[in-house]
Amino acid sequence: MRTAPLQNRVTPTGEIVSDPGRGLLMGNRGCLHGPDRRLGVTRWRSKLWICCVLAWKGVRRDPMPPGRWTALFFLDEATALAAGHRPCAYCRRRDYVSFAEAWGRAHGLVRRPRAHEMDAWLHIERVDSRSRRQLTRPAVIGELPDGVMIRHGGAAGLLVGGRLLPWSFTGYAAPVEVPPTTTVELLTPPVTAATIAAGYRPLLHPSARAGSNLPRGG
Repeated sequence: MRTAPLQNRVTPTGEIVSDPGRGLLMGNRGCLHGPDRRLGVTRWRSKLWICCVLAWKGVRRDPMPPGRWTALFFLDEATALAAGHRPCAYCRRRDYVSFAEAWGRAHGLVRRPRAHEMDAWLHIERVDSRSRRQLTRPAVIGELPDGVMIRHGGAAGLLVGGRLLPWSFTGYAAPVEVPPTTTVELLTPPVTAATIAAGYRPLLHPSARAGSNLPRGG
C-alpha cells in the first residue's frame, strides 16, 4: 500500500503542502510537526529559514524526527528564495557567502551582513505578523531582475528575460511573453530581489534552462 507524501513541499507562495515531488533543495524553519508526522498550525519556529543541499556527507536523515526539525523541500532555489528562505551557512557555505556579499552590495553596507541580521530583515518582508501569510508587492516586470518569482494572471512562475516560466512541483512550463510595462505581483521578498539584482545567481531547476540565460549555480 502506497503511503501519502508528507506535508513538506513548499510552493513559491510559501505554502507547505503534500506532493510526491522532491526538488533540488531542502530546508527548515524549526519543528512544525507533531508525533503523528502531521503539521499543526505553526509554519515557523524561528526566523532562521534556510535552504540546504539534499545530501550531506552521506548522512541519511529522517525528514520529520520527533521534536527536532521538519525537512521542507523546494523545486529549486528560486522557489526557496520566493518563500522567504536564504542559503544555509553550513552546508552551502560558498552560496551563503555569495548571497551575503550580494546583499551587502545591494544595500551599500560596509561589511558583509551577519546571518541573524539577514534573517530579521527577511522575516519583516516575507510574512504578515497578523495573518501569517506571505507578503507580496506590485512591481513592473521590466524593473525586476531575472531569477525572482512573480504571479501574473493567476499563475506563479520564474521571471527570465521578461518572460514568465510557469511553476509546478515537477518543473517549469514553456515561457510566456509578458510586456515589460506590465504590473505583476512580486513573490520574492524585495530585499532578496535586490540581492539577485546585485549579482546573486540562484540554483535553478533544469527545466528553466530552455528559457533562461542564468547559470544553474549560485
